[in-house]
Amino acid sequence: MSEQEKGVAGGRSRSTRQDRIVEHVLARGSASSAELVELTGVSLMTVHRDVDELARRGLVRKYRGGVSAQPTSVFESHSDYRRSARLREKAAIARAALEHVEPGSSIMLDDSTSALAVAQLLDEVGPLTVVTNYLPTIDVLKTMPEVRLIALGGDYSRTHDSFNGIACTESIAAMAVDLAVVSTSSMTGSMTYHQEQEVVVVKRAMLDAAARSVLLMDSSKSPRRALHQLRPTDAFDAVVVDDRISPAVLSEMREHTAVTVAELDG
Repeated sequence: MSEQEKGVAGGRSRSTRQDRIVEHVLARGSASSAELVELTGVSLMTVHRDVDELARRGLVRKYRGGVSAQPTSVFESHSDYRRSARLREKAAIARAALEHVEPGSSIMLDDSTSALAVAQLLDEVGPLTVVTNYLPTIDVLKTMPEVRLIALGGDYSRTHDSFNGIACTESIAAMAVDLAVVSTSSMTGSMTYHQEQEVVVVKRAMLDAAARSVLLMDSSKSPRRALHQLRPTDAFDAVVVDDRISPAVLSEMREHTAVTVAELDG
């Protein structure tokens, strides 16, 4: 094996090992360094280097003797974290939300991982025009022959793995789509929220550009509030949640809009 091939293989193994660490910590909330050594089969020094890199990326929080995945608002915003969390709920919600997507229509997907789960199903629908600012969604859709993909540019955020800012919102404002599919960080029965102003601006622009809107929310996001109000619940034509939603929140939501409850297998 050449030195270049060894370097590529080493990079892959390091990436795979760090993914395992993140998944393990997310599943358990925290882990000791000794536990991670046993998990990965590498030295304590290598584990420390991996943890240092993951902490710099905002995926874990380091403390003496171990790491933690206790969420903070910054942690929850990170694309890598969001792509690892609540996968069963998001898959069920996406399957239910697909009923709102009509062949031949134009849809806008925000930079949420719930909308990404919808994107992964769009090859089942037929010809579509899809507009998005989220790089993982772009990567999924670029392989679908019946999807006309429009990528929104702007200021790239490494935390969100998406484009935002003035250029992005101005591009959205120049469009008119049939449907916007969005999610956000938290909600009550009557209001939706997000902790970051620049993200709120883009989501609002997407909702304004769409004739109809669907909000996708897994049950971990309610009832919670964040710094900025996004839109009242009744501003959405439909909301899709999973069946672990609080009955009280579900009842209040249904006073304001149509709600679909996606059932989780098992």
